[in-house]
Amino acid sequence: MVDALPRPAGLGWADLVDIGVNLTASQFDQDLPSVLERARAAGVVRQLVTGTDLPHSHSALALAAAHPGELFATAGVHPHAAAAVPAHWRQELGDLLADPEVRAAGETGLDFNRDYSPRPDQEAVFIAQLELAAEHRKPVFLHERDTEGRFFDLLAPLADDLTGGVLHCFTGSERDLDRALTAGLHIGITGWICDERRGGTLAALAPRIPAERLMIETDAPWLLPRTIRPRQKSRRNEPGLLPWVLAALAACRDEDPMELARTTTANACRLFGLPLP
Repeated sequence: MVDALPRPAGLGWADLVDIGVNLTASQFDQDLPSVLERARAAGVVRQLVTGTDLPHSHSALALAAAHPGELFATAGVHPHAAAAVPAHWRQELGDLLADPEVRAAGETGLDFNRDYSPRPDQEAVFIAQLELAAEHRKPVFLHERDTEGRFFDLLAPLADDLTGGVLHCFTGSERDLDRALTAGLHIGITGWICDERRGGTLAALAPRIPAERLMIETDAPWLLPRTIRPRQKSRRNEPGLLPWVLAALAACRDEDPMELARTTTANACRLFGLPLP
């Protein structure tokens, strides 16, 4: 039995879905079984393992196959990896999206903050993945950072062809939120909302998000919630810490966290076709 993780004071048991967790990252190589056990103990009953390039998408699918009913996968190419796609990438990604355990296309989108891939490459790979998502009738798992509207300009012509999607790890402006909601997207909230240094805008916008569009995620191993008490010795985030995101989001919205848990879980299961707890 592994040690239990700290839990927000006063938060009861709730069945939670972590819609974005990078379990294929090297930070989980040594103790993934323990990570999964702690997640179960914290009430995280479903996890969507993020595919950020073709190799990681194959690994995410393998994890989902090894943990049926608990882990599910996305398959896609993150904008940071757009310049490195092989010639056959679109066919390979299409084959991955055809697998029933792959529940979304992505992580895909645009990132003009770091520009690890040239912007024309990012845009071409993003559009191709939107087209593949529409073709395979899979929702999209989306990334956007500092694109000054370009992300939404490219998404808009294809939005009606999609079966839905989520703007994961939302950290944008009020205008970005309005455009995302107009496009029919769900909004993924991470531990960014727990960060008193940079999460103020998100905390202020959280009450404006319709309940039926909300989802929660850790984006582990990154974005460790800064509200955790006692503070963790490790800076690694993990899915079992999702209750801290729930608690912070509920506080910002002045809502009962247990009711919010039911809502976000139902939203995730509906969008990604996950079995209800």
